[in-house]
Amino acid sequence: MDMNERQFIDLLKRRAAPRPGRKVLPGLRQGIGDDCAVLAHTRHKDLLVTTDLFLEGIHFRRSWQQPDSLGHKALARGLSDIAAMGGTPRFVFLSLAVPRNFGKTGKTGKKWLDDFLAGFFRLAARSKVVLAGGDTGASAAGLLADVVVVGDVPRGTAVLRSGAQPGDGIWVSGTLGTAAVGLAALEREKKLRTLEPAFQAFCCPEPRLRIGSYLRSRKLASAMLDLSDGLSIDLARLAEASGVGAEIDAALLPRLPEIPLHNALHGGEDFELLFTVPPDRTHKLPRSLGGVPLTRIGRITSGQKLMLIQDNRKQPLPILGFQHF
Repeated sequence: MDMNERQFIDLLKRRAAPRPGRKVLPGLRQGIGDDCAVLAHTRHKDLLVTTDLFLEGIHFRRSWQQPDSLGHKALARGLSDIAAMGGTPRFVFLSLAVPRNFGKTGKTGKKWLDDFLAGFFRLAARSKVVLAGGDTGASAAGLLADVVVVGDVPRGTAVLRSGAQPGDGIWVSGTLGTAAVGLAALEREKKLRTLEPAFQAFCCPEPRLRIGSYLRSRKLASAMLDLSDGLSIDLARLAEASGVGAEIDAALLPRLPEIPLHNALHGGEDFELLFTVPPDRTHKLPRSLGGVPLTRIGRITSGQKLMLIQDNRKQPLPILGFQHF
């Protein structure tokens, strides 16, 4: 493909923009460019809608993990988007495309799908999400799951990427880079179960629904998104949406002792929350929620530059991380 992911999304935005003389439908509060679309629903509620593709060979390999953990992760990715808007998930739609020869090998077939759905429905039950529909089909090669999650927030309260202001603190939930270490181990064909934190982080991420809802309901976060592709690239997306710059301190990044700095900065699949907090609200922010630490890692600045403080030196932050193309 002769364009990258950002260029493709920009193309979609241009094509989706209303023609001259036409207005955007009033029911669309937030369209392309955030973790969820925000749709007007009732006098008291807005709907949140997110869709997420989970592709074999791109996002997962069946040989790497058990099918129940894949079912968990397929749903967790969409729930994380709802969390990033401060919402409550309500319904999910699951579409599955299965290879025609799916039942002809020992690791596939009905048992595999039963286990996949077991993991999916365990997380759905814990998150109080109801499966409301979906679709099925055959794929030419590889399994594909398309998950649509519908949630809601009180009207006008969804936390967008575009609300950060100079002087706001930059915060993250949990730890960074652990899932990337798990992915790297799998790519080297090493057994992950001996690396329990990395295995758990990569295979069974926990969507931070409680934290997102807490930050929204108490009006603590001025902007927020989930860390799916890596801190540096996702911070760049937040900064661009808000029209600001950012400065983060490498020494403040929450990571396990065995996690390299590179992974904490650029590794994807963490599904933690990245959010900004105005200075006058910082004292209201707890240092942990439900046992998950909340850590200040930097501040929002004026201008457009992203900077990294490391070894008492300030330097441009490389924008790396995962892109689909």
